[in-house]
Amino acid sequence: MPHSSPGTIALFGSGETSLSGARVFEALARSLSAPLDVSFVETPAGFELNSAEVVGRVARFARSRLHNYHPRVTVIPARRRGTAFSPDDAQVEAPLLHSNLIFLGPGSPTYAVRQLQGSLTWHFIIARHRLGAALALASAATIAAGTFALPVYEIYKVGEDPHWKPGLDLLAPFGLRLAFVPHWDNAEGGAGLDTSRCFMGRERFRAMAALLPRDVRVVGVDEHTGLLIEPGSRSCRVLGRGGVTLQCGADEWRLESGTSFEINKLGAFRLPEASEGIPPEVWTMALDQERDVRSPGTPNAQVMTLVEQRLGARARKDWALADQLRAQIASMGWIVVDTAEGSRLEPASKA
Repeated sequence: MPHSSPGTIALFGSGETSLSGARVFEALARSLSAPLDVSFVETPAGFELNSAEVVGRVARFARSRLHNYHPRVTVIPARRRGTAFSPDDAQVEAPLLHSNLIFLGPGSPTYAVRQLQGSLTWHFIIARHRLGAALALASAATIAAGTFALPVYEIYKVGEDPHWKPGLDLLAPFGLRLAFVPHWDNAEGGAGLDTSRCFMGRERFRAMAALLPRDVRVVGVDEHTGLLIEPGSRSCRVLGRGGVTLQCGADEWRLESGTSFEINKLGAFRLPEASEGIPPEVWTMALDQERDVRSPGTPNAQVMTLVEQRLGARARKDWALADQLRAQIASMGWIVVDTAEGSRLEPASKA
């Protein structure tokens, strides 16, 4: 079975629920085949008591802005390891395997790295991206995706000395070593406090940049701006109201909104083998789901198990559970049609 090219990666500098953010979501939706299946992952905000609402606000915004694409939207409550909502729970993460647009956003960069590094959630995300799914990363997730992650809260709020933490290194298999810095042009501090460079300020960030290995490039993304990295076409685009700044040692490049540039400007780019760095069992699961999505003639065993569970719930008149299971089945690409003769399944693309 032929594999797709890796999907687009969109990095938001901020404003994922603004007009500029809508333009980025719409650009991603246009690049994908129908049906549009979007997962919003809670992990970066999983330490917050209202993480479902934090991510839910973005999900509702995207659903509204992308209504012409009739998206299926799922919030993935992968919050904390060792709990019922663990990033290592296959049932929690299952919808990721049929998503073609995956969003991770606000929260804590260092928490996101701790919870996602080596997790089933992260492996599912990487596998789906290699098979063509787009990734949309904002705020904490943008930082966490780099080779090194900026510990914003630890430095800016707690007062730790400037330092970097290891990141998720999303683009290492593509030959790129990058440190992503959103809120590059932040000005919340006004005239009296420099809060640019993601609240580090120019002077402090200059010292921080000197701590990075010489081969690591800094990618600074302005607020209300998106950087689209498109591995398949080996190109990048800047969208929104600001620009992107690239730094490598003493060299600096400024790329304004509307600019397109070759991906090699980020480093010595290469396309990895499709399954590189992905556990074999995860890759097999991803390929099996991809076949089901492309040839939806027969629902897989997991779908049929959920159908049986729903029939049991209806027999017990547990309508709330039946509705929940119907929604889960729909998120996997199948619609349950209840008739006087019983229930039947139809591919969502026909519904």
